Amino acid sequence: MSGRDPAGTRYSPLTQITPANVSQLKVAWVYHMKPAPPAGATGTTGFRPSEDQPLVLGSTMYVVTPYSRVVALDSATGHELWVFQIPDNDQASIRGASYWPGGEGAGPAIIFGTRRGRMYSLSAATGQLNGEFGDHGMVDLKTPEVMVTGKDKLYILPTPPTIYKNLVITGAGPGEGPGGLNGGVGPAGDTRAWDARTGKLVWTFHSVPRPGEAGHETWAGDSWKNRSGVNVWGYMTVDVARGILYMPFGAPNNDRVGVDRPGNNLFGSSLVAVKADTGKLLWYFQVVHHDIWDMDLETPPALFDVKHAGKSIPAVATVNKNGLMFILNRVTGKPIYGVEERPVPSSNVPGEQTSPTQPFPILPEPLSQNTLNRNHLYKDTPEHQAWCEQYVDSNHMLLGEVPYTPTALDRYTVPMPGTQGGVNYYGGAFDPRLGLFVVNVNNLAQPMRIIRNPDGSYSNSGPLAGLVRFWNPSDHLPCTPTPWGQLVAVDVNTGKVAWRTTLGVTDSLPAGKQNTGRPGLGGAIVTASGLVFIGATDDARFRAFDTRSGSELWTVKLPASAESTPITYADAKGQQYIAVVATGGLGIGAALSSDSLVVFSLTGTSTETLSQKTPAAAPANVSASSATAGGAHLLPPGPGHDVTVRVCSGCHAAEIVASQHLSPQEWNSLVETMSARGANATDEELDQITDYLARSFPSSPSSAR
Repeated sequence: MSGRDPAGTRYSPLTQITPANVSQLKVAWVYHMKPAPPAGATGTTGFRPSEDQPLVLGSTMYVVTPYSRVVALDSATGHELWVFQIPDNDQASIRGASYWPGGEGAGPAIIFGTRRGRMYSLSAATGQLNGEFGDHGMVDLKTPEVMVTGKDKLYILPTPPTIYKNLVITGAGPGEGPGGLNGGVGPAGDTRAWDARTGKLVWTFHSVPRPGEAGHETWAGDSWKNRSGVNVWGYMTVDVARGILYMPFGAPNNDRVGVDRPGNNLFGSSLVAVKADTGKLLWYFQVVHHDIWDMDLETPPALFDVKHAGKSIPAVATVNKNGLMFILNRVTGKPIYGVEERPVPSSNVPGEQTSPTQPFPILPEPLSQNTLNRNHLYKDTPEHQAWCEQYVDSNHMLLGEVPYTPTALDRYTVPMPGTQGGVNYYGGAFDPRLGLFVVNVNNLAQPMRIIRNPDGSYSNSGPLAGLVRFWNPSDHLPCTPTPWGQLVAVDVNTGKVAWRTTLGVTDSLPAGKQNTGRPGLGGAIVTASGLVFIGATDDARFRAFDTRSGSELWTVKLPASAESTPITYADAKGQQYIAVVATGGLGIGAALSSDSLVVFSLTGTSTETLSQKTPAAAPANVSASSATAGGAHLLPPGPGHDVTVRVCSGCHAAEIVASQHLSPQEWNSLVETMSARGANATDEELDQITDYLARSFPSSPSSAR
């Protein structure tokens, strides 16, 4: 399964590749996920991002491609064994599939979700639909119980379901953001369990508690009704021996403004434990009260045992965008190293009732930077330092000098970490031999501003707000202090950081200044031989580190950044492989420039460079001398402009969008991918966005209208 085991440790017992021989790795084979166009076809389909962790069962690898295809490959050669074409031009979740070993007369199955809110079950042996599952192999997840505001709204399965016994347990993707002028209403983010053989619904956990349910009192008045968000869009894990499911819930919608939802808003941004058989609540721990920062819990809760005070304690760890790591007793939910409720600033947005305190772990220390001030900006090269200082001063930015600085009304605020800071969906890996939890962090911020809409509501999606990273758009150099990316190891038996190492380089900087670390998406794995493997960074490298010391041992250039977590496996002869999907992506700023699944081994034969393409150049009309906090000037007016800004600006910088010049088919593919990642839009709005982008940024820039 994704993460290798139900505990989400991402620890492999394989030992053939070691710190002593890892430098001898070469490419064994490459599988190009993008299919060749049919004979006589006109037009092209652009590259699409993937965050897939392939599954390997026996000698077969299962890959969910971003091109509406699921494929089975020979894991030693990459040869296609079967291909399943997803119907209706639907697109699979970009994070892959799950494997059910079968039972009750049914054979093993590959189960995955799609952009249209469907869940498919395929025969692992043949790739054919399992006819007894749902409606001839498909379950429509857009049922009336969750589509409370209409079936036309977006609802996806963004991450592979969790398999427990004969249950398929699904999170939800109801979209993020304001949900239009109606505040945070929309599809429910409930977690549900389905019979793996028949597809019938078994149980539902209400992510927003209803009257009479625990936590309902944390939603003032009727603010709980039809509340969207509060969904598990990341990975769940299971303590199989105890039958406990751990669910990391995201923030409520609107996830930047909470004036219409007074209270702490359970189970928003909470880790929740339930009985896996029934969905019955056992305990919860809220990491962020009344979340208005989009901090989300989305990483797989890692399960391991802590040796502390002479005892072995069953533990679960959660890390998220705020850069904090909470280590809890996984049976009781109680902190092992203590947690303090500390005072935090209040909001100046009228009606916003922020929590006066937020929880902070006593140990470990913050994994990423969580404060930012005027004297704490980037300082390594004079030119970029000057740009950053002008950027802050000319826009009168309020920097997050304390954690949980709320976004101000009508003033740019730069909380630290930002929505792409700390730890994202990928989470960490755990080495049980060393007791080390290893995770990569982003030291990134993002300027935000709350504005008042014409109807009297508040949002961060008006002109300029949320459109840029806290970096120079011409070269993607952040203004936060280096390192911008780090790999961190925590000794879970002491609660202390064992080591930190810089992760990534900035090739555009002068020699001697390049060891900055780079932002990225995608996680690490660890092996019993003492290695950490990780891609993630937008410098398009794949690396191996010594788990005990954090020393970098091996680096190779990929055709694009690997916004995915690698896997390792052995073939029938015992040969160990390391595989990673490298497509680039839109999460941080890496260009979409590859369709490659790249596989390495000690007996690989390829010595040629893997670099196929260089990242797209930054738009010429964005210069280092510009100090605007906007980027909105890059998105021309016209039909579809407003919905494009609203839907896209929460995750993507305007200069990234404007730097692409694509055909209508390529823009359609890109918007389909945005939808698969949880873009908050109806199908009609997605069509409007596609038309706007194709009209404004065509493949031939001179034909823009």
